Amino acid sequence: MSALQREIDAIRDREIVLGKPYDPAATTAPDPLRVVFFLPYGHEFSLLCMGALALYDLINRDSDIPAVAERAIVYACLGTAGNRLAVPGGQAYRSIENPAPVVGADVLGVSVTNSADLVSLFKVLDLAGIPRRSADRVVGVHPLVVGGNGGFANPEILADYLDVVAQGEAERSFVELIGVVYRGLRGGASRQQVWEQLAGVAGLYVPQLYTCDVEAGGAITAIRPSTPRAPRRVAPQVLAATELHRAHFVAPISDGRRVMMVPTLGCRHSCHFCTLGVPEFRQAPLKVLQDYLRLAQRHGIAQVVISSPTFTQYRHHGELLAQLRDYTLASGEAVSTIIGSVRADELTPGYLSAVAEVGDFGHLFTELQLPGRVRGIVTIAPEFASEDLVAIFNKTMTNQRVRKALELLRDNPDFAHVMLYFIVGAPGESRQDRLRIADYAAEVFSLLGRDDGSVIVKLQQFMPKPGTVSQRLEMADPALVDGYVQEIRERLADLVGAESYRDHFRVLWGESSRLYLESICLRGDRRVGPVLEELYDSGQDLTRLSGEQLREVLAAHGLEHERFLRRLDPHEVLPWEVVNTVDRAQEAKLTQALDARAAASS
Repeated sequence: MSALQREIDAIRDREIVLGKPYDPAATTAPDPLRVVFFLPYGHEFSLLCMGALALYDLINRDSDIPAVAERAIVYACLGTAGNRLAVPGGQAYRSIENPAPVVGADVLGVSVTNSADLVSLFKVLDLAGIPRRSADRVVGVHPLVVGGNGGFANPEILADYLDVVAQGEAERSFVELIGVVYRGLRGGASRQQVWEQLAGVAGLYVPQLYTCDVEAGGAITAIRPSTPRAPRRVAPQVLAATELHRAHFVAPISDGRRVMMVPTLGCRHSCHFCTLGVPEFRQAPLKVLQDYLRLAQRHGIAQVVISSPTFTQYRHHGELLAQLRDYTLASGEAVSTIIGSVRADELTPGYLSAVAEVGDFGHLFTELQLPGRVRGIVTIAPEFASEDLVAIFNKTMTNQRVRKALELLRDNPDFAHVMLYFIVGAPGESRQDRLRIADYAAEVFSLLGRDDGSVIVKLQQFMPKPGTVSQRLEMADPALVDGYVQEIRERLADLVGAESYRDHFRVLWGESSRLYLESICLRGDRRVGPVLEELYDSGQDLTRLSGEQLREVLAAHGLEHERFLRRLDPHEVLPWEVVNTVDRAQEAKLTQALDARAAASS
């Protein structure tokens, strides 16, 4: 037996379908499509890819959908050569459910969470033996390649490699896509005919049907439909909670150890740099979550993940926490509950008490092995230490609200740790603004008043994301940010002393190489795709990519990194113009406020 087969057998042995069992082969359609979802993770984390898994579950439970869905992942047994993956022994890459090669699928769905990971598309196409470029794929021989999730917020980057990009929630648009492709393939339609029909489906962007006019250096002058069938605008699809499949809120498969639920979608607040507040805020039906917890309990699953940065906004969070409090295994042990970040300005004494009563509760960052026995962590995300920047970016985490949250924590023995999120490198930010982050962290620890406590400072670089009010703003060169972080660390250590800094503080910072990729993928047009392809083919470790290496490859393609970092003109055509829905008046108001601040401080 091959290593791949042994791994898949082990996966299937431990997986639990959470809900009524189904027979994917029960679809009523003759010769149904084969749809494979590629999840760019190992098995454990693939089960947390809720968007793709919701579609997988929906397709296989609805016998009227003319398709059968499968999952393909990054198996542990895969070998690596540079950035490429390979199945040992030269075997064909297959899905968990089907021994047939993935290359024979009719539709390949690729989920990418972050734009810096777009090279995942090349990995799966090479692994499966599918031609990378859409123009090189043959209808009826190679699958239609569909991209989705937040990594494709700017869908133009891989325009030459993708057939379709699903914008927003896809429970409706993807089902329509299956119908179009089924009728097209079974009826002998050409790829162009299928594309044009798909362009008429709300929420689907078909990049092959658009022409992009570019100018030297990096900007574009127009992006326009090349056929009357392609719309000038494609709005991301946002569905009501009642229209979303149950698996959109609760993970449909478990590995027997963990389940995950998503009680809220979006956020009631609209911070100018955040994508959370873009779609309308929606809440999962309480009964769906309660039934799910009962099902998990019957299966003896010992860990529940509540994936919601806005859990305190869920109107039924009290009932849910009460059910988790009573959730015990047959052994009598309480379930371990991991709760995502919680807005400190929404904390109440009742919420803290309810979380503490859950028992063995934790947080997404408990793996940091915090000192002491108290695991409770509360996330406070002011994003900026200077209160006027907080207000300019429409953030509601004022100093007064933070102090109130800390008073609640100080009086609660079950919470000893605070996670502070800050942004560095934002427009209008001064060196003094950054150094204030250290002062802020020191003051938070003092107000927390816990000898067994700690303050974790999580730093992120400001990255203007497509679809947010800040999308046109300038971004700092990632090469500078390492220095910013070091200054903050040194300032904090000086303020609190070396011993206290070692015992009670952590300053966490990611990798600048990832930000180099993100900077060009957030802002670029379809000329960036070949740049990513060349970097991928070079075999160099992309987690160690330097600015010099990136600029060298960009220059070979006639592009300049500085063009991606600059502030975009208010009337400049955006590469993602076709899917852009941001109000220009809001963009102008934000830039005016930042410019006024800069002028006042000069």
